[in-house]
Amino acid sequence: MHTRSKQCTSTDTIAPTVQPDGAPYLDAQEPAMINRGNGQAMPGVLMVAFHFPPQRGSSGIQRTLKFTQHLPKMGWQPIVLSAHRRAYADSSDDQMGDVPGGMVVRRAFALDSGRHLAIRGRYLRALALPDRWISWLLGAVPAGLKLIRQHRPSVIWSTYPIPTAHLIAYCLQRVSGLPWIADMRDPMTEKGTPANPLVWRCYRWVEQLTVRNCTRLVFTTPGAQAVYRARYPDVPASRFRLIENGYDEDDFVRATANYQPAERKTGGPLVLLHSGIIYPVERDPTAMFEALGELRKQGKISPDTVRIVLRAAVHEDLLNELIARHQVEGIVTLAPPIPYRAALAEMLDADGLLVMQAAFCNAQIPAKIYEYMRAGRPILALTDPDGDTAATMRGAGIDTIARLDNKEDIMRGLLHFIDLLRKGEAPLPPENASQTYSRRGRSRELATLLNEVIAEKNGGRAASA
Repeated sequence: MHTRSKQCTSTDTIAPTVQPDGAPYLDAQEPAMINRGNGQAMPGVLMVAFHFPPQRGSSGIQRTLKFTQHLPKMGWQPIVLSAHRRAYADSSDDQMGDVPGGMVVRRAFALDSGRHLAIRGRYLRALALPDRWISWLLGAVPAGLKLIRQHRPSVIWSTYPIPTAHLIAYCLQRVSGLPWIADMRDPMTEKGTPANPLVWRCYRWVEQLTVRNCTRLVFTTPGAQAVYRARYPDVPASRFRLIENGYDEDDFVRATANYQPAERKTGGPLVLLHSGIIYPVERDPTAMFEALGELRKQGKISPDTVRIVLRAAVHEDLLNELIARHQVEGIVTLAPPIPYRAALAEMLDADGLLVMQAAFCNAQIPAKIYEYMRAGRPILALTDPDGDTAATMRGAGIDTIARLDNKEDIMRGLLHFIDLLRKGEAPLPPENASQTYSRRGRSRELATLLNEVIAEKNGGRAASA
């Protein structure tokens, strides 16, 4: 038995209409293809993604969602295979309107073992391997095969961090013979991660199955790509590709349409914002709270000089305990989730933005850092100077970096950051961030990759309907 972590029939939709669960959405004969205007239909890509609206709480939503918005402009029609709403611990309709109209979305049967199969908060580990959503496989494979028969996509694409998504894509690829692009994003396994040995072995099995059978492997950071190239030296280098995360300019335009900057009193406290989940291991905040507690004891910070807002941090029991232990009430505030564009507007309004990443995650970059770049506010990165997150910061001309696991380094870094903010001298992201980190540009990279795998399958000929 395992203690629950604090972390039907499939339905088709023509997005973004929201219907009652189980209601028919799409005539089985309606095609999912659109016309290019010259009599030729766009090839389709079946996108297997757990994180998709109405799920809330993961920045991974934006990666798939933005691909679905931009790919049709680049000659590809997405068809989404996601999970039933009940599988999400937290959901919201605030981004349902962003799902492209007319796009086929099938939300297949799925349960969360930690909630639906638990008795008094405990459930069998075997029911949650490789992850708590393994039941999604039972609904998604037949649903995916039906989508393939109906809409004849040219490529299958699946995205982590839910390993079951790659298992689904593997099954669909084995039956259909279609090319399969595995969006690995970050390393699935590292030494000691996942911490549970049985889970680690299951993750590594899924990883190996994916690497050995997919057509291309896509990563979001150079470090993750390098890890896999070293781990699988017999796999041709041409199969490893980099498509980083980013942000979408349209979201910021809409977020600021009715945006009114908050009124600030002269000499009032600086507001530092961390937007998103603070993972207890991957973004362990212990040393940060130790540093804040010590600085308060020394009289160098107080609620009158600085306020740190942790927005939608999720692990509130841990954070409240740290706040009380280090006596930083009034300095650190936990704030609830808000709609996505409201969160973007809040970034624009902060005096400074915080990003955290542990040293053992050096091959990863938090997706929020790209939104931070676009927000154009000063950024303090609590991370290993040798990791990809710090390299991205320095590449943007930002050197306000302190080690996440070092109390003294955080104390020095935070005081220096506050001093720079007070003087108006904190380094800012580049003004051309919209071009450098654009989701549209990332989607163009994916479209190029889709064309490449189809040309390879067709012996050099481009995809056709």
